[in-house]
Amino acid sequence: MPSLFSQIISRKIPADILYEDSQCVAFRDIHPVARVHVLIVPRKEIPRLGEASEEDIPLLGHLLLTANKVATQLGIFHSGFRVIINNGPDAGESIPHLHVHLIGGEPLGWGHGGTNI
Repeated sequence: MPSLFSQIISRKIPADILYEDSQCVAFRDIHPVARVHVLIVPRKEIPRLGEASEEDIPLLGHLLLTANKVATQLGIFHSGFRVIINNGPDAGESIPHLHVHLIGGEPLGWGHGGTNI
């Protein structure tokens, strides 16, 4: 069965899509932890960062550069933003499809525990 994110990418499940290209799709998180919380998801279904391979290096770089594009589009590039990739259940990973969290739009504290993103 395709992951939730694959279903969003294929438009079987609706999402607020902000950006897409041939390699990834970016959409607003339905449970935001900040004013801006976007998920950047590769079209290629890689379960998690720890399962990416050498052949995925260009895609991983593309995801990070896409975070810059989306941050610029949303007006948070210069004020600052955070990029997070969770890997495994102890990191808060809840959907087994690699994705990048782009978070910002307000001052962000630092810490761990209590908030799964």
